[in-house]
Amino acid sequence: MPESPSPAQTSPETAMTANPAAAADTQSSTSSTASASTPAEASAAKRSRRGRPGYDRETLINKATEVFVSRGYDGTSMDTVARELGITKSAIYHHVKSKEELLHLAISRGIRALDSAVETESLRENVTALERLQLAVRASVVILIEYHHSVTLLLRVRGNSPLEREALEARRNIDSKVRALVEAAIAEGGLRSDFTPGLITRLLFGMVNSITEWYRPSYPVDPDTIAEAVTTMAFQGLEA
Repeated sequence: MPESPSPAQTSPETAMTANPAAAADTQSSTSSTASASTPAEASAAKRSRRGRPGYDRETLINKATEVFVSRGYDGTSMDTVARELGITKSAIYHHVKSKEELLHLAISRGIRALDSAVETESLRENVTALERLQLAVRASVVILIEYHHSVTLLLRVRGNSPLEREALEARRNIDSKVRALVEAAIAEGGLRSDFTPGLITRLLFGMVNSITEWYRPSYPVDPDTIAEAVTTMAFQGLEA
């Protein structure tokens, strides 16, 4: 919010009339004040200029995720990311501290979205366990398509760093939630019991995750239709 002007600032004409020399000094002082800035303002302006040659944070993460997927994370340097995006490394470091932080930001959005979707459907009331499982699978397909590159990258990490091992643990937690739904559906008689919960869970995730291998934004079928097809095909052969 702009500061309220002081009494001295509100009557420059009076000062100019009374003393021409003072008026000149006042004009010089005003010009100097207008052209100067505080260290904090100068720093903020510098940071703003640094970011202009690149992307905003979200776009940078999206673009970098695509590069990691196409080239492989381990084989991609920050120089490569900068070259592929057509920006300088300093523009990248304006937003992130390291390549590992960029990987964390790239995959965490997919993890959060998948976990939230499965958790939401797991807690849905007034429906059977089988229906909750079907809704969770359907939601997972939609999330996978929406966060295609992020989930693809998530599925490719191999635990080569603490960050990757953390991502693998997050995947296992999501698997556990789906497996719990499978077990509940079997117990209720909604799914056939001659397959183990672990096998069913792997088969379901295998079908869902395979979408990362062939889906592209240009694919001529909308995400909801794909989700419906996967759910129908998966459960028609599993229902008791």
